[in-house]
Amino acid sequence: MELFDGAAIKPKHLPKVLIDRYKRGETHAVSALHQVSQVLQLQLELKETVTPGNIPGLHFAFCVVIDGVTYQTGMGITKKEARLKAAELALQDFLPTLENDCVLPEASERPPLLPVKEKEPSSSEVHPCRAIHERKNPVNNQIPHAVREQLNRLMKSHPEFSACGGTAAAFIVQTSGGCEVVAVGTGSFNTKGSAASNGRVLHDSHAVVVARRSLMRYLYRHLLLFFSKTAFLKEKSIFQQGSSTSHLLGLKNDVTLHLYVNQLPKGAAQIPSRLRLNPLSMSAWEVNNQIALHLTVEGKVFSVFSSTFEHSTANVVSMSTTDKITQWQVLGYQGALLTHFTEPIYVQSILVGDSSCSDVRGMEIAVSQRTEGITPRLPMFYCMLRAHIGLVPAATPHGDAGAQQSLSVNWSQGDGSLEVVDGLEGKTVEESPFKSGPALASRLCKAAMLSRFNLVAKEAQREDLLTAVSYREAKMMAKPYQEAKNVLKSYLVQQGYGCWLAKPPVSDHFSM
Repeated sequence: MELFDGAAIKPKHLPKVLIDRYKRGETHAVSALHQVSQVLQLQLELKETVTPGNIPGLHFAFCVVIDGVTYQTGMGITKKEARLKAAELALQDFLPTLENDCVLPEASERPPLLPVKEKEPSSSEVHPCRAIHERKNPVNNQIPHAVREQLNRLMKSHPEFSACGGTAAAFIVQTSGGCEVVAVGTGSFNTKGSAASNGRVLHDSHAVVVARRSLMRYLYRHLLLFFSKTAFLKEKSIFQQGSSTSHLLGLKNDVTLHLYVNQLPKGAAQIPSRLRLNPLSMSAWEVNNQIALHLTVEGKVFSVFSSTFEHSTANVVSMSTTDKITQWQVLGYQGALLTHFTEPIYVQSILVGDSSCSDVRGMEIAVSQRTEGITPRLPMFYCMLRAHIGLVPAATPHGDAGAQQSLSVNWSQGDGSLEVVDGLEGKTVEESPFKSGPALASRLCKAAMLSRFNLVAKEAQREDLLTAVSYREAKMMAKPYQEAKNVLKSYLVQQGYGCWLAKPPVSDHFSM
């Protein structure tokens, strides 16, 4: 079951462009349904139900519930097909009521959402029972178990790096066959030097960032499988041809992606749980620094509005992990280069295995609510996907790594061994089980990603992509992605959360 909660104050209007996109076939029915619910702040459930007894054969059944109203049941031979049919049936009945009852403007008239303090909440609101959070999603118990087993296997092979797992993150692929960990990352630092111009330094080694770059390596592997001339290998890929209106690939019907973190990410996710967003706030400035975008410098975190932070060109500055997750929930976790081949890839749930954390209210505000309302402004295939965010049992303890605190570990499915990177230097350490060569460049660095991109472009016979002379040019050729990124940056400024840090141009102008 997918659940999306709306706020108490609901906009009266739905942008006309959103409905027009759906009617022209430019928006998938399920995406359109999420967009309508997010813009109008309706409570949406897309839940599995029983198949009518007079339907022969094996079918799945789903129905849509909008603000308590249940719509017709959709059926299909796969869950994805059943969800799509249910969404189409719901929109068929629901959209005419909007067109008849509402004036549909071209743009949302909702005032910006600003954070304020609520009245002092009760003890049960501040410290809700973890068991309640952990029952929200059926994969909540499977995922921590899968992560724990994978981390134990990796560290058992190399116990000398076992202390590197203090801050850990993992991406999990769920299919009809169960849950499988496909990417792992640990770490808490970014580099202390200036931005490298050759693409061979890993500038950000925070756990979620490392796990996400490991996920990208996994995605490249499966693109190579898909474009293989061998049918057996192609069938093993998680990708399939996407919508009929696009040449892009999408995940197979039974494939969903999940993110596990063993502690709340740095940045706005760690704001007090009693904060909320309210468009009528007059005291938003009191908490502006907490809900705003954040920067990290050598592991330290600063609000973009902080007077204590002084930007020096001698230090690499990154956006906080929370802000990057916020970005990925809008742009997808695949990055710019992979959008030449795939539709945006989103996670369906973000699970926090932090035993010291009693709720995820701050995470929900930072990741989901700050970008509510952005979807109608985004190009085709992009949306703000509101992932399920919940607490799960801890898969690994977190704490002080001592002498190894600056080290970061990465691994993705298919790797023969883990790689260990010094987060402050951005290079692989000499003792790392895996080393790409004498230069000690990490397999996660930009140059390595560009090499994989070129390999996939060649296998896919995309000669147009092979003309790019630099990493930056290949990224800028992904025009829908760049458009979505610019929309997101402008939206965050308009909503009062601050400016997204611009990367030094020198870091992307290298070529192979």
